[in-house]
Amino acid sequence: MKSTNSCCTTEASGETLPLANALKALGHPARLEIIRQLAARERCCGGDFCKTLPLAQSTISQHLEMLRAVGLVDWRAEGTRSIYSLNKSRLATVCEQLAIVSASQYSVEPNPVHPLPESSK
Repeated sequence: MKSTNSCCTTEASGETLPLANALKALGHPARLEIIRQLAARERCCGGDFCKTLPLAQSTISQHLEMLRAVGLVDWRAEGTRSIYSLNKSRLATVCEQLAIVSASQYSVEPNPVHPLPESSK
């Protein structure tokens, strides 16, 4: 039976699941590198990633598909080529949502067990 007095629920809000899926997609080094490369250029051919990442083409395709599934990467066919581009609007939305999650309306006391490094203070 679900408690109505709890401050936490197991149900995700309408924004939580898409954000979690986007963060999961960004949680792999190869996918982060793909995002970095797309951010540096307007568009990339699928073969461009094969030249810069030490991964098989099929593996890169799987990573690109995951990024497409969460809306971070757009795809279009250009002849026989697959052209990928960064969905900057979606990435900005993910960043904004993460900032909202990380912002707190309550002051957070420093953790004495894991203090911030001097450069972070």
